[in-house]
Amino acid sequence: MELPFYLGFREFEKNYYNNLERWFEQYNNTNEIDFLKSLAALYKPYLSYSFTGDELQADATIQVKNCFFSALENYGISFSIDQSLKHSKTKPDQVSEVKNISMMEYAQCILDKINTYFHQRRSSMKENETVLDYLNHYEIITLKEKNGYCLNYDLHQKTLPFLKAYLPHSGSTVDMSLYRNFYFSVVRIAEFIDQKLKAIEAFDQSLYSELKSEAMVKIHMRGQSFLTICN
Repeated sequence: MELPFYLGFREFEKNYYNNLERWFEQYNNTNEIDFLKSLAALYKPYLSYSFTGDELQADATIQVKNCFFSALENYGISFSIDQSLKHSKTKPDQVSEVKNISMMEYAQCILDKINTYFHQRRSSMKENETVLDYLNHYEIITLKEKNGYCLNYDLHQKTLPFLKAYLPHSGSTVDMSLYRNFYFSVVRIAEFIDQKLKAIEAFDQSLYSELKSEAMVKIHMRGQSFLTICN
């Protein structure tokens, strides 16, 4: 069963028991803990633990590569084809830097890639097709632009539930107010999930517990790395 991804807390809360019922209909040998763990997995990528407030906080970012391609590649000329350049030591530079961007910016990037794909082919989507039909199109996701983000296709898979809920069915611009609603709702959704887990004595499997534990491990690893450098 593909669980719905909700951008707003009220909608999530309103549909909780309906989705739980559907879950039990599809999975006979299961329980509410399994359902809650599946929900937690959906929203976990957009949360982090704050040591300052000892609480969960919204952290809706994703790592991408900001790529700058050579002039020749921009015009579709491959070095591998040109034997005279294949072994050259003076090939034009290709630069890429890793950076974190918001999920709203990532969604806009996907939307831009889809629109660019059709523009380059001077074609349009087929009847009854929408942007959502091309969210996981390999050629589109890995499309190289003159200056733009180089996306990791495997990492992209984890963003699909969010993108299906957030991206417009058509057009060229994402909805900022809709994203803002999600940003302020994701912690409330996480707290709802954790409260349910606590009520059935499974708080050790909560988002709070998992993210806090992971944050402490990261700090420990950084401390170990620092000590290694100092020694």
